Amino acid sequence: MRRVASVFLPQLPIERLRRDTAHKPPETVASFEPPVDDDPGACSVPRGGHWRPGARWAQPTPRAAHRLPPHREMGRRSEAATHPFRTMQADDGARRGGALPEVDGGVGLLVLAYRQGQREIVYAANGEALAAGLTPGLPVTQARALFAGLEVLPANLEADRAVLDRLAIHAVRHWTPIAAVASPDSLVLDVSGTTHLFGGEKRFARRLVAFLHRIGLTACVAIADTAGAAHALARFSGRTVTIAPPGGTTEAIAPLPIAALRFDEPALVAAKRFGFEHVVDLLPLPRGPLARRLSRAAIERLDQAIGRVAEPIESVVPFEAPAAERRLLEPIGTPEAIGQVMSDLAGDLARELRTQGLGARQVVLRLVRIDGTEQEVVVGLARATRDPRHLARLLQLRLEQIAPGMGIEGGRLVAARAEPLGAEALGAMLAGEDAASDMAPLMDQLAGRIGHRALFKTSLIESDVPERAVAQVPPLSQPVGWPAWRRPARLLHRPEPLAAVIALLPDQPPRRFAWRGTVHDVVAGDGPERIHGEWWRRDGEVWAVRDYYRVEDKEGRRFWVFRRGDGVEPETGDLSWWMHGAFG
Repeated sequence: MRRVASVFLPQLPIERLRRDTAHKPPETVASFEPPVDDDPGACSVPRGGHWRPGARWAQPTPRAAHRLPPHREMGRRSEAATHPFRTMQADDGARRGGALPEVDGGVGLLVLAYRQGQREIVYAANGEALAAGLTPGLPVTQARALFAGLEVLPANLEADRAVLDRLAIHAVRHWTPIAAVASPDSLVLDVSGTTHLFGGEKRFARRLVAFLHRIGLTACVAIADTAGAAHALARFSGRTVTIAPPGGTTEAIAPLPIAALRFDEPALVAAKRFGFEHVVDLLPLPRGPLARRLSRAAIERLDQAIGRVAEPIESVVPFEAPAAERRLLEPIGTPEAIGQVMSDLAGDLARELRTQGLGARQVVLRLVRIDGTEQEVVVGLARATRDPRHLARLLQLRLEQIAPGMGIEGGRLVAARAEPLGAEALGAMLAGEDAASDMAPLMDQLAGRIGHRALFKTSLIESDVPERAVAQVPPLSQPVGWPAWRRPARLLHRPEPLAAVIALLPDQPPRRFAWRGTVHDVVAGDGPERIHGEWWRRDGEVWAVRDYYRVEDKEGRRFWVFRRGDGVEPETGDLSWWMHGAFG
């Protein structure tokens, strides 16, 4: 079942103004500089001399006790200093609503106004103005006549819309894939199948309200089966969080006033004239006569709220992926023709990427067949590029994967992943110097034939446990160093147990062991290298200890073995021996 959340921001313009005021840089205050007196008068020390502590002009002026500085400022060391971080307010990365300076404080009645023709209309009001009856839609002249001390500031509708757009994009990236701006003061989110990731609908709504409070916005959140019902509950339920049970949308909005259904002004006036005050008054009435009295648009709003008429949500798109598309006059099916279409699409996409200053890291080719099905080819690149010839060459390596069927009538090439890519410096090439060879095209061609997983480098990562200390990285990345201790070039995927081990405890290497059915007599050994477990990962590694040894048998084969435990404390391991790798 579909579930929709409505986020109502009743004080968005005022709170946005408060945030803008709070983030303004402080005004610089000129430091006080006392006037210079070249003639200090009678002084116990002549001009050009040095300061004497007992000089009359150096004695401090007596001050009242309440104006004396604290003892620590005067140089007394016996008084404990206040910890510098205890007086700081907690901050989790976002400014909290309570930490922002209130615009209401010290301002009194404040309204934001916009111009409509020759009049100024109240767009938003702060808490004191709303309590005094200055509601949005009131003419500013009438508001000034009622309250002489009213402060009027111009409304910035573009800034308010920008805040909503940023919130919608944040919602798409972090909460749900479908989110849109529903009105100048609200968002609508399609949360079907996503709220369980946050602990349920109620917990998701509370987290949403807490997040908006941290950034200085007051919000009311409602979740229902339809966008119209969620919109009505968020504004007229009187609660910060309202959850309508699945299937109970009609019962939830029935006691709400008619204004909750998003009717236009003429429909509201007509409903009031006919005596309709609540939503429940409209539900049992036939739609035909009701449409003649209120309007067809009002009936559509009512049906959208109770779920009889679908109301799609046009979600915002955080990033519009660059794309190129071609429609063919005649279907094609030969490899040559398909390769030509790939080259044309690569050229069109390269021009679009160059216009936006981007480079493609992954491109997706979709070829549409006559029967309506699609053939999809995905190509990844080791480095961002917009070279049309290179893109066309990589696409043509996948020709054997395409089944044209009865023919292909169109294609679309999309840069699914793109990165900023600046201009290429050609100064060295124009000067006649040999440019450094670029390995990225070769890596892309090899990956197109054998796969991306077959091309990698090994790099060191922060871990004491050997099997966790090395990871695979992309072939063009720069690996990070190598440990100072000698390690085998390749480790076993999992350590294998050794049998028939003869060794002296607690710290001697093994003298004989059997591995994979072969007995090895050790003639030389080095160690131990003690490695402790990573206790922060799991409880089983709190006391874990490994003692590693490099050993060589009489045939000259060198191995890397370890013993579990330190040979003293039984909690550190069971003293079993394991093979972890081989040298050479």
